[in-house]
Amino acid sequence: MMLKILTTISATALIAGSASAETLKFAWAQNATPTVEAMKKFGEIVEETTGGEVTVQYFPDSQLGGERELVELVQAGTIDMTKVSGGLMESFAPVYGVFSMPYLFDSEGHFYNVMDSAEVMQPIYEATEGQGMVGVTYFNSGARSFYTVDEPIESVADLEGKKFRVMQSPTSIEMVEMLGASPIAMGQGEVYTSLQQGVLDGAENNEYAITIARHGEVAKYYSYDVHTRIPDIVLISTATLDRLSDEHAAAVREAAKEATEYHKEVWATAIEAEKKKAAEEFGVEFFHPDVSEFQEAVQPMYDALEDEPAKYEVYEQIRAVAEGA
Repeated sequence: MMLKILTTISATALIAGSASAETLKFAWAQNATPTVEAMKKFGEIVEETTGGEVTVQYFPDSQLGGERELVELVQAGTIDMTKVSGGLMESFAPVYGVFSMPYLFDSEGHFYNVMDSAEVMQPIYEATEGQGMVGVTYFNSGARSFYTVDEPIESVADLEGKKFRVMQSPTSIEMVEMLGASPIAMGQGEVYTSLQQGVLDGAENNEYAITIARHGEVAKYYSYDVHTRIPDIVLISTATLDRLSDEHAAAVREAAKEATEYHKEVWATAIEAEKKKAAEEFGVEFFHPDVSEFQEAVQPMYDALEDEPAKYEVYEQIRAVAEGA
């Protein structure tokens, strides 16, 4: 698959920007506007702080493939950077699976405190170093909740027997099964038609799925159970870090952190706008179920987590941050 993708990239595109000392090739799949803005902000900061010695060339909107293909291109050093879901990263480093655990974070503030902790995150970012890539920062990809076509989810019983689209993440699949529903893993591009045709009763995602993906045209009930907050992860090739000077590598890492701070601001404003749009333009109704019974239903997942020491250690660190907040 990788070779097929590579043939679509012209030699000119790959060496564009060679007048600069370094040109980083940064590719991504489909993303919400605030995240695209933050990735571009990263490039602006890098160029400014290095005096133009390092620039960033973008390959947006799946030009070079989907998220898995982009990770493989980073591993190979064919491109320098990408941004992918932490859910996907579980298949490259199992420790990332902890972020797919349901009801892990108490709030958005708790999420940010954890993700900004070098003690928690640096070992996770470095877990893929032996595979030719490491994480340099994260972006908030929102809180994932259930939304449905025919009726709202206000209790665990409302999920019983319903078919929900989930990401291709073993942890996400298990969560939906524990809640009594039937998980169907499929690409995001197939969800709208599947909801429309009754193949799915619902899906789970943040508010952007309702508006940007226009799922709100067929799914009118959004229930804030807020079961997961799975971060997006920005990856860089270890070959790229080896190629960069120490000064330039430090500038890239610092720019990534600054881009995350910028993203926090634009994301918060954008999500509020999407909620309003979902209600006013799509007629979506919002519900806030009591999540305590949802948490109880998935408790066996946490009991089993004790058998996976690496994940359980991160889980304990995450809970400690909550208790100390």
